[in-house]
Amino acid sequence: RPDILVVRHNCAGAVELLSQKVDCSVINAGDGSHQHPTQALLDALTIRRNKGKIARLTIAICGDIQHSRVARSNISLLNTLGARVRIVAPSTLLPSNADRLGVEVYNSMEEGLKDADIVMMLRLQKERMSGSYIPSPREYFHFFGLDHEKMNYAKPDALIMHPGPMNRGVEIDATLAD
Repeated sequence: RPDILVVRHNCAGAVELLSQKVDCSVINAGDGSHQHPTQALLDALTIRRNKGKIARLTIAICGDIQHSRVARSNISLLNTLGARVRIVAPSTLLPSNADRLGVEVYNSMEEGLKDADIVMMLRLQKERMSGSYIPSPREYFHFFGLDHEKMNYAKPDALIMHPGPMNRGVEIDATLAD
């Protein structure tokens, strides 16, 4: 008879179904490729602790938006908290409904990171991909990997975030990761 269940499951909707079957609180710690609200809460806490607020900050979420439950949860939460949310990715890694998510959509790191307060990098979700979404990891890094040059487009005091695990040299330069 637990008071709370914390559940991480590989099937989208599993946590919702479980919450209807048990007589206790159920916390979603990630379900399939659907949501990851606990990560979004940790990200919001990190932003607030480092910047003192979330409202009116420009937050660029970059990388594999289409397959990222972290992106979906962060977009929802950060919009609710009053941030200006941008997503930055090649068109092959954007969800088909990107224009209806309440975000600004960019296919260029230069434009997407311009004056950003927060740069959140996402890993390529290879385990959720079927087909070719990028030409090669090397080419992906050239255009969408975070390096010092691209970081210069953001504000000088911009916070770099990454929910992990991290693929150094694919989505983020090792020196920035450190």
